[in-house]
Amino acid sequence: MSDIIKAANSFIQQLFKEELPSSFVYHNYTHSKRVYKSINEIIEHSQFSVKDATILRLAALLHDTGYIKTREGHEEESVKIAREFLTEKEVEKEVIEGVEKCIMATKFKGTPEGPLEEAIRDADASHFGKDYFKEASEFLRQEYISQNIEHFTPREWRDENIKLLTEKHKFYSEYALQEWQKQKEKNLADLLKDRKKDNKKLKKEEVKAKLKAKYKDMSPERGIQTFYRVALRNHIKLSDIADTKANILLSVNAIIISLILANLFSKFDTNPFIVWPTTIFVISSATTMILAVIATRPNVTRGEFTKEDVANKSVNLTFFGNFHRMKLSEYEWAIEELLKDRDYVYSSLTKDLYFLGVVLDRKYRILRLTYTIFVIGTIVSIIAFGVSFGLADVGVDDVSNMVDTTQ
Repeated sequence: MSDIIKAANSFIQQLFKEELPSSFVYHNYTHSKRVYKSINEIIEHSQFSVKDATILRLAALLHDTGYIKTREGHEEESVKIAREFLTEKEVEKEVIEGVEKCIMATKFKGTPEGPLEEAIRDADASHFGKDYFKEASEFLRQEYISQNIEHFTPREWRDENIKLLTEKHKFYSEYALQEWQKQKEKNLADLLKDRKKDNKKLKKEEVKAKLKAKYKDMSPERGIQTFYRVALRNHIKLSDIADTKANILLSVNAIIISLILANLFSKFDTNPFIVWPTTIFVISSATTMILAVIATRPNVTRGEFTKEDVANKSVNLTFFGNFHRMKLSEYEWAIEELLKDRDYVYSSLTKDLYFLGVVLDRKYRILRLTYTIFVIGTIVSIIAFGVSFGLADVGVDDVSNMVDTTQ
């Protein structure tokens, strides 16, 4: 490597390090060195003079220095920077002019004129004919994204590369055509293969989506199933809530009656005025317990059906009370008949939903009455105790003594 080449290499390395924004993940020192390596390949397998080889090597190193100033028109800026640097290094005018022409030849439009311009154009686009094409291309896509130039998706970027390789790019130098064209064609084939595979997958997804939409429009099965599932689940949940409320009433009133029997009954002889209030309290609690039991008491039907019932679709096979006394084989036969007829299935689910609603209505009506009796009984009992204490002329101290004695 000659002194001027070494100086140019050090110059661009320092220049990019200090002034090139980090968003240039493709057009940077690495890219310039890659172009330099590619131009050396061409030079080694071509018959360029020493001066022409120097021009090409300098152009490869300096051709993207203009990116420190601007993206659009960076070639012109690169020419200015190269001219200033080479003039400072006292490079002969003919070489400087040759470098300027080669830099301008890296513009990706028009046809290069002469072997030098063809060589530098091929070296700048050499990654199209290399096995690292996809990696280099992805760096360029990321550079566009990071600088808000173009936000290509991977699919869009692949299509852009296919268009570029088929319509816009071509190698010019003899070496590039012999050594890089084959790999370029392989890279293009890989892109086309990926696009075909992607289009096939996309088409499959579109067909699947259309069929799914069509099936959804033509058949309300899913919506019907969801309706029955949600409705039945809500009914069962409400039934569980009713049972829980009844159990709470049973527990509370059992505790109340236990306390009364253990403490107040023994005081009837000495305190007859508490008999009626206590009796009212016990009766209201007992009534509450009885109604709570009635609310949760299950009704069991005969548990049998006939073949005529199944044929007439009059039996609900989803409710255990209609088949618990039948033999397993008879029930299996009935279920097979049920599943053959979609309308029978929905009819059975509808009946099950309806009768669950009837049971819930009965439970909640009894529970409402139970809570009403409990509240009224409690209030009346408290009032009765107060009236009894008042009529018996019992003071606060007497009540306290009565409580202490009970404890």
